[in-house]
Amino acid sequence: MNAELDVRSLSKLEKLRLIETLWADLALDDADINSPQWHQNALHEAEQLHSKGKAFFSDWSDAKARIRAAVSAQ
Repeated sequence: MNAELDVRSLSKLEKLRLIETLWADLALDDADINSPQWHQNALHEAEQLHSKGKAFFSDWSDAKARIRAAVSAQ
């Protein structure tokens, strides 16, 4: 299947929605996706910072809303 798409013609909001759709599709069968070691290291570092009160995390729906608002404001 050739699903060629000229992403340059999409708005930033459309690009973010496309990324979100692709991630959701990939997540349906994530058993065959292996995370690289750098990602495990980054997660461990984030957990360490969080436990020391130096990092804070957002709920994904809140983060998406902030991203969408920032993109819409541009």
